Amino acid sequence: MSFIDHLEELRWHIVRCVVAVLVLAVIIFLNIQWVFDNIIAGPINPNFVSYKGLCDFSNWLHLGDALCLQPISVSMQTTTFGGQFFSSFSIAFVGGFIGAFPYIFWEFWRFVKPALKPSELKNTRFIIVFVSFFFFLGAAFGYFILGPFTFNFLTNFQISASNMVQVKPTISDYLDNLTNLILGCGIAFEMPVLAYALTKIGLITPSFLKRSRKYAAIVILVVAAVITPSPDWISQMIVFIPLFGLY
Repeated sequence: MSFIDHLEELRWHIVRCVVAVLVLAVIIFLNIQWVFDNIIAGPINPNFVSYKGLCDFSNWLHLGDALCLQPISVSMQTTTFGGQFFSSFSIAFVGGFIGAFPYIFWEFWRFVKPALKPSELKNTRFIIVFVSFFFFLGAAFGYFILGPFTFNFLTNFQISASNMVQVKPTISDYLDNLTNLILGCGIAFEMPVLAYALTKIGLITPSFLKRSRKYAAIVILVVAAVITPSPDWISQMIVFIPLFGLY
């Protein structure tokens, strides 16, 4: 195929991905109130499942209330007339991308696969399954674990001893933080797949990973600091531990 033919082929892969995202985005938008109340606002909902789950897990580990989080009650606001309307679009498109991720990667893989040699394709039989699994695992980690810790810390942090400042975040600020947590963790959890692919290509080896473990720990700490919007070390360690375990 010529370069132009490759671009034409890529264009149709992108078009199909966009259509898949749009279909899911429309479905989410038509049910936006239910999606917001039951999914988007979950980490700041006092009845969110993670609050009880983390506390039960803490007691099971005989740590007392170390992991127990005080449920928070946040009233969000918007400073523009169209704030809620445009936030609905953001929720729909981000949700559509997350839901369509396996299909998007499948389209990407269909475009790349013909360029690979048989030896390179030998160990890629379930690559779509593994990539999707680790992405959703990371997204779930960011939503159910890191989200409650992050929003709990940011909501309860006080700059004034007299509580003169009240937390009234805008809906766009909340959505930005939640999106960064979910997508950031989803992408970061692809580390095993990336390491496996680079090993099969020959760019890295298991011995190289062992020698580089201490440097990797520093890089992962930096990544954890970028992913977590809250500056507390507890949230960063919550991200660091699973990422280092995946490494």
